[in-house]
Parts: sequence; C-alpha cells; structure tokens
Amino acid sequence: MSLTLYNSLTRQKEPFEPLEAGRVKIYCCGVTVYDFCHLGHARSYIVWDTVRRYLMWRGYRVTYVQNFTDIDDKIIRRSQADNIPWEQITETYIQAYLDDMRRLNIQDADRYPHATQVIPQIVQFIEQLIAKGYAYEANGDVYYAVERFPSYGKLSGRKLDQMEAGASGRVGDGETKKRHPLDFALWKSAKPGEPSWDSPWGKGRPGWHIECSVMVKEELGDSIDIHMGGQDLTFPHHENEIAQSEAALAAPLSRYWLHNGFVNISGEKMSKSLGNFTTIRQMLDAGIEPMVLRLFVLQAQYRKPIDFTDGAIASAQNSWSTLKDGLLFGHRHGKTLGWVDAAEADFGDPAAMRIEADSSAASQFQSAMDDDFNTSAALAVLFELAKDLQKERNRLVHDGETQTDANTLRQQWQTLTVLAQVLGLEASPDQDATATLSDEVIEAKIQERKAAKQSKSFAEADRIRDELKALGIILIDKPGGVTEWRRE
Repeated sequence: MSLTLYNSLTRQKEPFEPLEAGRVKIYCCGVTVYDFCHLGHARSYIVWDTVRRYLMWRGYRVTYVQNFTDIDDKIIRRSQADNIPWEQITETYIQAYLDDMRRLNIQDADRYPHATQVIPQIVQFIEQLIAKGYAYEANGDVYYAVERFPSYGKLSGRKLDQMEAGASGRVGDGETKKRHPLDFALWKSAKPGEPSWDSPWGKGRPGWHIECSVMVKEELGDSIDIHMGGQDLTFPHHENEIAQSEAALAAPLSRYWLHNGFVNISGEKMSKSLGNFTTIRQMLDAGIEPMVLRLFVLQAQYRKPIDFTDGAIASAQNSWSTLKDGLLFGHRHGKTLGWVDAAEADFGDPAAMRIEADSSAASQFQSAMDDDFNTSAALAVLFELAKDLQKERNRLVHDGETQTDANTLRQQWQTLTVLAQVLGLEASPDQDATATLSDEVIEAKIQERKAAKQSKSFAEADRIRDELKALGIILIDKPGGVTEWRRE
C-alpha cells in the first residue's frame, strides 16, 4: 500500500508523490512568541513531529522548517503591557517553546527562521507583487488586492463574494484605505513607539501572512511538498499565503496541505475567557507525564477534534503504563532470558535494532500510518505487542520460564521499541526504578518481610511492603505463607 494523505486543498485523500523522488520539503507554521505554549500547540506539534518521524522511517530524506513569528501585534502589546523590550519578549518565549517541545520528545526542526531575519526579502517580495499588479500602496501601508487573484478561496472553499468584511485576519487599522474589504496588509506603516524597518513606503513592519510566504521561499524554494498547521490557520493565513506566493512566483506553493483538528477542554473550546486555558508546562509541572500527553494526542486521528478531560488523561496514563511495561521488557528481563547483547552499550537503542519489515506487526503498523497517518490504528499494533510481552513477563516472574522462546521475545520487544519511537513514544531504563532491583534483591526483601512477620514486627513488614511498592514491586500474599511478586 502506498502512503496517502488527506489534502485540504482538494478535500480528498491522495497518493503521496514528492516533487523530488526520495526527498520531502516540509514547512510547518510556528508560534507567535509572546506567551507560553498551550495544549493546542502540543496537539499540533506532536502530530507534525510524528508525521516527520514516519516519513523518515519510510526512507525519505526530510527537510523540516518551522518558523517563529517574532514581530506581530500581540508581541507589541505584550511588550507595552509588561514594559519590556519586544526583543526580550520574543527571546524569552522562543526558549520557552523549545524547552516545552523537547520535554514532549518533539525533535528540533532542521531550521527555525525568524520573521525579523528576512525583512529585506519581504520588502523585495512585496515590490514584486506591486509590480505584477497584485498589491497597492496606500499612505504608507501596502495591501494585497484579493480580486486580482481569481482562485482566492480555493483552500478554504470560500467564495470571495460570500466572505464577510474583516475576515482577513490581522489587518489592523486602515479599513478605509482598502479597495476591497478582504484586501489584507502586506506592510503596515509605523506607529509611534513601535518597532519598524525602512521600506520604499516608509518605516513600518510586515503583515503576518507575507512573513511565511517569504520564509518558505527563502528556506525551501518556490514550491514545497507539504505545508502544515492547525485547522484555524486554513483561513485566512494559509489562504493568503497561497495568494501571495502563487501570484509572485507563478508556481504552486505546496503540493499537499495538512491541518490538524481543534482541542476542547471538557467539551468546551479552550480560551482564557472561559478559564480553561492550560499551558504545556502547567500540565507537565502538575505531574502529567510527557509520554502520557503524547499518547493522549496520538490516540485520535489528527484531523478530528480531541477533548481533554480528567478521564481521558487517566485512560492515557493507564495505556502508557501498559506500553511502558512492554518497552522496558528487554531492560528488565533480557539478561535473565540469556540475550547475548543485553550487556552491550547500545542495548535498547532503536538505531541499533534491525526488525523484520515484513513481519505482521510492522506491516500492520505501516498500513495504518500509510492511511493518512492513522496513529490510532498504529497504536493498536503497539498495544498488542506490549500485552503479549506483559503476559510473558508474568509467566517468567511467577513460573520461572516463558511460553515463547527467548529469540522470538527479543524480536517482539525490538519491533515494539522501534515502532514506538516512530510515534515518539520512548521509555528510558534510567527512569525505571524496578530495573535497578534484581530478582535476587527482591526475593531477599521478601524473606526479610517474612522474618519480620514471624517475629510479630508487623510495622517493619508493612514498611518493606511499602518500600517495594514505591519501587514498582507488587507483593501478592498467598495461602500457606507463600508470597508472589510482580513488577508494576
């Protein structure tokens, strides 16, 4: 089966055929850096990180570019409200973004262009649009003339004559300067106290939409393979990018357009006014594991909305416990099973693993992901592997042997580890408290507890039980004074 993508531009699934065989150029719309990232950002960037990882696993050479919008109305307002230089605002929140994403195991982009780094190129791009008749200057501002672009609205499916005035996004003041209500700002004349740059139209700064058109061209060329972002960016931002780029360059901006769905909080749209606005670091600092949040996001198909609730996170936590148990199987039991590579330095590193690409699990995983990145179906494959390993773990712990031979278990564990990493789901043995306790140490602790009970030191016996439980070791007392145990 070939990889198919749902293309927002054509509103249907299409076979993926990159512009250049074996190479994929991706542009992902990044954040406007004036505040901490929220749950909606987590959803978007976890999804696009997974898409990138999967394309690389499929053998493509991927160039992944994600911008920072570092000059914008919101940044200026934040700077004025906090009485902090705008450059300091953007620097602070760029670093905060990178910190948050790395905690979620989101890989750094290959390049992070900043809007303020391409001001001269933006000016040249606007001049080109004016020269071609697609833009006009009006008292220091420059606007894009939407009526000059016949296919305006093709991405969002909107007709120009049906669109409402003022729907074109961050145009600011100057409605009376525009020839058409939907014309949008390419260049904004400077206001007192605002950051500005020189241009043929006077001091000012670029509009939001033109920044991305220019950064795409500068980083990846006139046409790219995939342009991605949140559903809220379809109109006006991406619609306006298409109008600008295709008018100036006479080439399709992107072959495929991908958009992820919204995030709701307990059934309601997330917003500061409703008091349900949640930042990524608030959630992680409150104790939600990064992998739990990542798993929660990936349990839904990326184009559909997701609802963040306490119950959904609790369910994701349980699911992660199962998956984590499978991912740590080799670290906990590899030596016991006699795996010859268990003592090697790169043991457990997916990069050092070679799995059977035509195995049932790998084939099912690829089939799911080839269907417009169906992570929900792909996760089902991982859980099947993890549960099989969990059963064998229990047999090994309680019966001293497994039903499946050691080499097959090794292959199953490696397959799980490699496929999970494609989804960015990883469990480190360094964080696994139970892995630091050998079976012999656990048995010795059980004997200590048994001796404490025989001497009626019940408080000491309870302390040992609680100590082991804190380390992930569950004791099961059976009739006749027998105590069994398992790793949680």
